[in-house]
Amino acid sequence: MIDDGDRGIRTYVLRSGRMTDSQRRALESLWYRYGLEFDPSAKLDFPAAFGNSNPVVAEIGFGMGQATWRIAAERPDTNYLGIEVHAPGVGRLIYDLESRGIRNVRIFRHDAVEVFERMMAPDSLAGLHVFYPDPWPKKRHRKRRLIRDGLSGLLASRISPGGYLYFVTDIEEYALWSLDVLSRTSGLRNRFDGFAPRQDWRPQTKFESHASRDGRASWELVFERESYSKNEESLR
Repeated sequence: MIDDGDRGIRTYVLRSGRMTDSQRRALESLWYRYGLEFDPSAKLDFPAAFGNSNPVVAEIGFGMGQATWRIAAERPDTNYLGIEVHAPGVGRLIYDLESRGIRNVRIFRHDAVEVFERMMAPDSLAGLHVFYPDPWPKKRHRKRRLIRDGLSGLLASRISPGGYLYFVTDIEEYALWSLDVLSRTSGLRNRFDGFAPRQDWRPQTKFESHASRDGRASWELVFERESYSKNEESLR
């Protein structure tokens, strides 16, 4: 569990953003098909949510969901759980899923940390994607980072043994920070010697193309979940 001192610290800021008519219609009329409601008193039942027992990969902060639907479309035998707080991105992803007939994605519009802590069962995920999270570059704000001591252990505990955590950022300092944090997280093992090569199956996002155009490189990490150690039981 997250320390009491960390409760209430959000890893995101709700930003205002105009929704298009299509995004609003998709969110309002199709949420029943793709959306999941946060319920801190219940654990997620993935077979009930997806209608099958396929492995589940979660993505925290999918933005406008362009990488999300492309990955899901190419892997129909894997289920994808997207978690995002910003309404325009949720509406856009729902619109893209519906227009392309993609049915292996479900969405939480809620704080990912609360979903992982309250609703996600240990060992339940085949993988976790964290693509270009908010880097919180100011030193006083680093306690808000998604990859940080304590929280990384919670995230890791929800991945099943043999599953993976895939992290990407265009901020070198955050990349080095995350490499250090994840390398010290009990139960995780780096699949590579330091940073990972770009994983060819990951689509380039709009954000990534802008970063590349501006001369900012991307830094990637792929860690694998190992078996539980005794001192991890407190996270379960």
